[in-house]
Amino acid sequence: MTSDNAARTPRGADPYTLYLGIQFFSAACFGMMMVVASLYEAKVALLAGWQLVLVGTAVEATILLFEIPTGVLADTYSRRLSVILGFGLMGVGFLIEGSFPLFLPILAAQFVWGIGYTFTSGATQAWLSDEIGEARANRAFLSGNQYDIAGALTGMLLAILLGRLSIQAPMLIGGGGLIALAVVLAWIMAESGFRPTPPENRSTLQRMLRIARDGFNAARGRPALVAVLGVGLTFGVYSEGWDRLWVKHLIDHFALPSPLGLNEVGFLGLLRVCGLVLSLIASRLLATRLDANHVPSVARTMMWTTALLAGAILTFAFSRWLAVSVLALWLVSLSRNVIAPLHEAWVNQRLDSRTRATVISISGQVDALGQIASGPIAAMISLWSVRAAIAGAGLLLSPAFPLIARADRLHANESASALSAVTEIE
Repeated sequence: MTSDNAARTPRGADPYTLYLGIQFFSAACFGMMMVVASLYEAKVALLAGWQLVLVGTAVEATILLFEIPTGVLADTYSRRLSVILGFGLMGVGFLIEGSFPLFLPILAAQFVWGIGYTFTSGATQAWLSDEIGEARANRAFLSGNQYDIAGALTGMLLAILLGRLSIQAPMLIGGGGLIALAVVLAWIMAESGFRPTPPENRSTLQRMLRIARDGFNAARGRPALVAVLGVGLTFGVYSEGWDRLWVKHLIDHFALPSPLGLNEVGFLGLLRVCGLVLSLIASRLLATRLDANHVPSVARTMMWTTALLAGAILTFAFSRWLAVSVLALWLVSLSRNVIAPLHEAWVNQRLDSRTRATVISISGQVDALGQIASGPIAAMISLWSVRAAIAGAGLLLSPAFPLIARADRLHANESASALSAVTEIE
């Protein structure tokens, strides 16, 4: 009784429509904050390069520590409550950051909104599947991605307009919007398809240990999967130095123009909007021309795209011309948005359905581990030079190339062994 009877809740909200609304509105709020966050931290809070990197590392460490515990709580008690708490905490975190332009409050804000993120991660999708069934939920997920993109673009455009008021205005309004979303969800979001775990069966530690054991066993028996996860670790290692420092590098080394009379917020907003549009075009072309189930094609595309990413980061770091830096920035955005689904598709190859979710979750944790490990290194380098820290991020992609080649070779060996075993049985 989780599909038609639950399609319209006692509060009158259709779960399918509500999910699409959540995707659009939350993406709009994040889009607003994304445009100004790095600029606000560098120009209003006057954070140094090492502080910017540590702020990012704090988010990743929080997500790494709380992802599984909050997921278990959502599975044990209530997905609806988890979603509401998550959006509320994320909103509070961004309000703290936008209200107190100092290093310690901003650091604390990352902890708050990072915990909030882990409450929503997976819980929203699980709630929808319980309410309307897996078949309709899967269709909603595909539609939700489009609403997510539309919301992000809307939020970025709103940030450009709100940036005329102040740099932190989009952050404060976006944070307030997430809190408002939590309040609305508390009023209209029902949970009729979920059955909480009986108290006598609630063993959080036991669940967490089982999840870790299943994921470890799945990876240990697949050398190719270990190599693919190693590629993901490399992507996590490079990203922290780039994500937190590229805006500071731009404002420190160039006089940013004012297109259409816009200020720095408007210029950075236009950069992000153009980068997202280019990424959408590239992703669309990739989806129509690449067979994601053909591992050699995936490996070859990842190899070339990773080379493009590394070259674009190095070009950005050493360029003396704003136009070249902007072009390099767009190439970084494009290549990253192509690599992400390619890596997900590669991780998803030949996984046992019983451990699929666990292994995919481990992939995300590996990325977070990479960012946490490289954060302090990038912070130390930035004490000497932000340009050097960004260039270092590009060079840190070097291990990805032999790992991609190794993963491709091991996967071919595994496929050949599997085919040989089937032939012998026949």
